[in-house]
Amino acid sequence: MTDIRKRLRIAVIGGSRAGRQAVDAAFEVGRLLARSGAVVVCGGLAGVMEAACRGAREEGGLTIGILPGGSPAEANPWVDVPVATGLGYTRNALVVMNADAVIAVDGEYGTLSEIAYGKIHGKKVVGLGTWEVKGVDAASSPEEAVRMALEGLAR
Repeated sequence: MTDIRKRLRIAVIGGSRAGRQAVDAAFEVGRLLARSGAVVVCGGLAGVMEAACRGAREEGGLTIGILPGGSPAEANPWVDVPVATGLGYTRNALVVMNADAVIAVDGEYGTLSEIAYGKIHGKKVVGLGTWEVKGVDAASSPEEAVRMALEGLAR
């Protein structure tokens, strides 16, 4: 088994109340990240986060959910490593800081805050149907989003 500390970690961020298109895209992003050997990091709840975790797990990948509440039991069923923080939305900074790059799928203001943390901390941020913000590289498909996120990263 490879040392988990040497694997790339990619945050998949997005809303907990996502539509079908965003859920399908997040599932595919998670699946492709797992195929590449990357660990999926997310906020651990429903919607985009759950879909990305489900996609990753179905490909044998590892998922980490950094939760807003105080109980690991709050994590969606596809999270392998739930991390309870008790920090509410403040945990968004922790999601981004535990990733080598960020893929934003859809999302609302919580996602926007994670995008901002990503840019503040010099992370590559790729957007897929999300906020159009300066410094966020827009992708047109899950495949392109994953390729862009992984491009130039090495462990």
